[in-house]
Amino acid sequence: VNEAVTLGAKFVSNSYGGSESSSDTSYDSSYFNHPGVAITVSAGDEDYGAEYPAASKYVTSVGGTALSTSSNSRGWTETVWKTSSTEGTGSGCSSYDAKPSWQTDTGCTKRMIADVSAVADPATGVSVYDSYGVTAGWYTFGGTSASSPIIAAVYALAGTPGSSDYPAQYPYKHTSSLNDVTSGNNGSCSTSYFCTATSGYDGPTGWGTPKGVSAFTG
Repeated sequence: VNEAVTLGAKFVSNSYGGSESSSDTSYDSSYFNHPGVAITVSAGDEDYGAEYPAASKYVTSVGGTALSTSSNSRGWTETVWKTSSTEGTGSGCSSYDAKPSWQTDTGCTKRMIADVSAVADPATGVSVYDSYGVTAGWYTFGGTSASSPIIAAVYALAGTPGSSDYPAQYPYKHTSSLNDVTSGNNGSCSTSYFCTATSGYDGPTGWGTPKGVSAFTG
């Protein structure tokens, strides 16, 4: 991230993560504290549970959804992405990272994952042409490793963030400009919205998926 920002990037997507640790807060200041840059991070692909760096207060943590065709005006319905008991979007309450002031859910006293979401189901994923080696050809990839760059692209379409802004807070100001995902879960949890979609904010899908770009502006 630091190198990308040094080179002038205003939109940086990260498709990696792992277990939290007590060192995460120091990593926050060293690697992710870049005002004026939209940094997105995948929430994870192993079902319910908080991961880092998605838990960083300086990034937009991105959950995953599954799409189904529908006769509604949008043409799609969305649910929480969960393929199996070991494959689905991550979510959860951080054990270490402080809750940012703009995140106001009451069940988690620290940083809650995710903020927003995008399609992650490999069944309706991103088509990629692999030109390398004997396996060259078209493939479809999913996971929140696909969701994160999708959201970074939406930030880019929305325009350059304010120079002192942390763009992770933008969707919280424009929740009506997101598609609220209200069905599905990514596991079992003691606080329902940590792992189960509901009206409004929930862990697996955050405030929802993009409805245009207006939720991603200051």
